Amino acid sequence: MIFDVTVNGRDYRVELEQTEKGSWAGRVNGDRVAVNAANTASGVLSMLIGGESYEIVANPSQQQIAIGGVRYSVEVRDPRSWRTRRARAGAQDGAKKIVAPMPGKVVRVIAQPGTAVEQGSGVIVIEAMKMQNELKSPKKGRVAKVLVGEGAAVNAGDVLAVIE
Repeated sequence: MIFDVTVNGRDYRVELEQTEKGSWAGRVNGDRVAVNAANTASGVLSMLIGGESYEIVANPSQQQIAIGGVRYSVEVRDPRSWRTRRARAGAQDGAKKIVAPMPGKVVRVIAQPGTAVEQGSGVIVIEAMKMQNELKSPKKGRVAKVLVGEGAAVNAGDVLAVIE
């Protein structure tokens, strides 16, 4: 499972995978994290993350969680959902980054720096698990930077290009 999570205005890419033993393995912005979690009550999650214990109390009506009594505003999005893509596409101001949604290899750079692009037009193609995925421009603008070249290996969350 892959989620884009915003906590107090900071964005994270969270990848979770359940192991055969029932525990969880994950990555946060590409960094490996060992996770063990159990529901202890309705809306309460007890987690062991990297050897540290946390009790997380969710308040979904206010999109908040509390960890150790400290409240954080949280928004969780599935990057594959159409609703998430449409909502994120609405924010057009400023430079936007194109990030790798999964580990893979860059097979083609479609738009070079300086190229004018429309929202939804292809910029970079990456290959993951023998499938090619065209990464599209999140907004109408100009390709300011391409940070990878063809043949480059990328990790989930790596910034590949910047659109202004």
